[in-house]
Amino acid sequence: MKKFRNTIFAAAVILSAAAGAMAQNEAGGEVKCANLIYAVDKSSVCYSDRFLQRLQLETNIDTSSKFTKVNLENDALYQYPFAIMTGEGGFNLTPKERTQLRYYVTHGGFLLASSGCSDPKWTQSFRSEMATIFPGQKMKPIPLTHPIFRTVYKISNVQTTHAQHTAQLEGLTVNGKIVVLFSSDGLNDTAHAQNCCCCGGDEVGEAERINVNILAYALLH
Repeated sequence: MKKFRNTIFAAAVILSAAAGAMAQNEAGGEVKCANLIYAVDKSSVCYSDRFLQRLQLETNIDTSSKFTKVNLENDALYQYPFAIMTGEGGFNLTPKERTQLRYYVTHGGFLLASSGCSDPKWTQSFRSEMATIFPGQKMKPIPLTHPIFRTVYKISNVQTTHAQHTAQLEGLTVNGKIVVLFSSDGLNDTAHAQNCCCCGGDEVGEAERINVNILAYALLH
């Protein structure tokens, strides 16, 4: 498998950009990623964090090797420039969670959201919440020509593992930058998640490398 490593200069640029993000650890400069607790008590229990270590190996960016559980209503969220939100089943955010999420992504934070095992009920709820939080704005398809698909790795295949259909990543843009990235097909990378299986559901086969690219893009832009 051919790897597309950034040059030392490019890595330095990413680190410089990340240094200005809201959530770097002031003492060590480590990029930390939040696993959101939302809708009061929902959170991901099946999303591989291996892409965090892989990004560090490929670019020398200092990343935390594990997610940190962070309540969406808690101001501790602003210590994290990058957050994941995933799960299964329907849900409703609280009014405070909606306000917090909007503020987070419009003030430097980046949200990666994906339906666990491509669960349609979760997708429906997430789309409904985004329409409420960002009225008049729509998530738009991200073409394979977008930098997200070549920031670290060159991604040319986004097929799912079971149904073998082409997944479509979508993005919400604010001031010319994607701040919310959503996939209705799971980006969970359950093959590398501990004590987890996809329970017969579908997910994107290139999930790990796509997640590496998404995090790098979030830090670069």
